[in-house]
Amino acid sequence: MAVYGGIQGHELERWLNALTNAAYDRRCPLSKVHGGNARARTARQDLLYLAHGFRGGEQSRDVVADGLGRWCQHYLTEAEWYVLVGDSAKPRTTRQAPVASSASHDEVDDALEVLMQHRVG
Repeated sequence: MAVYGGIQGHELERWLNALTNAAYDRRCPLSKVHGGNARARTARQDLLYLAHGFRGGEQSRDVVADGLGRWCQHYLTEAEWYVLVGDSAKPRTTRQAPVASSASHDEVDDALEVLMQHRVG
């Protein structure tokens, strides 16, 4: 089971920017979201809905931060989470997402290197 920390309200704008950029970066694992194009579109749509609710003033920071935390648990692997957080330890590259990918170990490591450009921490 992946271990995800809570996203704080004061970090919300940085998280939304980083995740949105990563979700649309075709070199990044978030562009595929471990299950194909349909799942990736749904993930991006959910992310944009959260961003719109926050930036449009429709939802409070805390509500959106909580929703974004659930988004991360649903769509990110543990390794991707630790890369985005900026953890100095090398994350494990085992898949924790509901839909398993057939990518090789080297491809996963390369994708995580690209993801490092979108780190929040």
